[in-house]
Amino acid sequence: MSNPVLNDKSFRHAANQPGWAAPDPSTMRSTPIDDQVSPWQSNADTMTVTGTVTATGVLMVLLLGAAVVGWNLVEVGSGFPPAAMIGVVVGFVCIIVLYFKPMWAKVLAPIYALAEGVFVGAISKAYNEVYGGGIVVQAVGATLAVALTMLVLYRTRIIKVTEKLRSVVMAATMGLMLFYGITFIVSLFGPDLGAFHREANAIGILFSVFAAGLAAFNLLLDFDFIERGAKQRLPKGMEWVAAVGLLVTLVWLYLELLRLLAKLQDR
Repeated sequence: MSNPVLNDKSFRHAANQPGWAAPDPSTMRSTPIDDQVSPWQSNADTMTVTGTVTATGVLMVLLLGAAVVGWNLVEVGSGFPPAAMIGVVVGFVCIIVLYFKPMWAKVLAPIYALAEGVFVGAISKAYNEVYGGGIVVQAVGATLAVALTMLVLYRTRIIKVTEKLRSVVMAATMGLMLFYGITFIVSLFGPDLGAFHREANAIGILFSVFAAGLAAFNLLLDFDFIERGAKQRLPKGMEWVAAVGLLVTLVWLYLELLRLLAKLQDR
């Protein structure tokens, strides 16, 4: 999977990572799932879909609360607040640490939600000042609509998450992230090679449609991770890992849709 938090390596890492509370051996059992056998087969203290949904809800509340703070940090004509950029850095560090230390998720996930919330609120206010109040509401509504649609498509198996789909989405996402990273670094020292994808022309709009669509397909992979994690009875702490991974994708989807709506208004 392409999500840096939710991928197949996370399964193996979670099952073998020291630091998880060990289950009672008398309650353990081995059940092959997707040709794998997890040593964490306890009937208690294991990951569930309901627990993941609860954790995601908590993180969403924290993110929205922090977004209000970030929104209020932006003053007309004052530029983008440094605190919002600090939020991006803190959030990025949390994701990196989570990859190697998933047992810290219950602490790092809320920190990520708060830090990223400040950034999301600030950038939303910035777009609001330029394009009007409707654009933020439209982006939020579109994000919820896309997320619900992808959930329905996943649950009804209209779109099945296969190994081939995972590989394609992973490759496309890694390519997009690499493009974003290279163009950003180059723009700091020379010409902005990636300016074309920010312009409000046909190419720029198609690029945003592609990026938003890719984020939407990452939601399918996130849903699949959560379902497989619950079936494989990963440690209960993985609920917070899954929750923050899902939040990463939702924030990415929201930002891509916000950018797309801005381009459409600029035409």
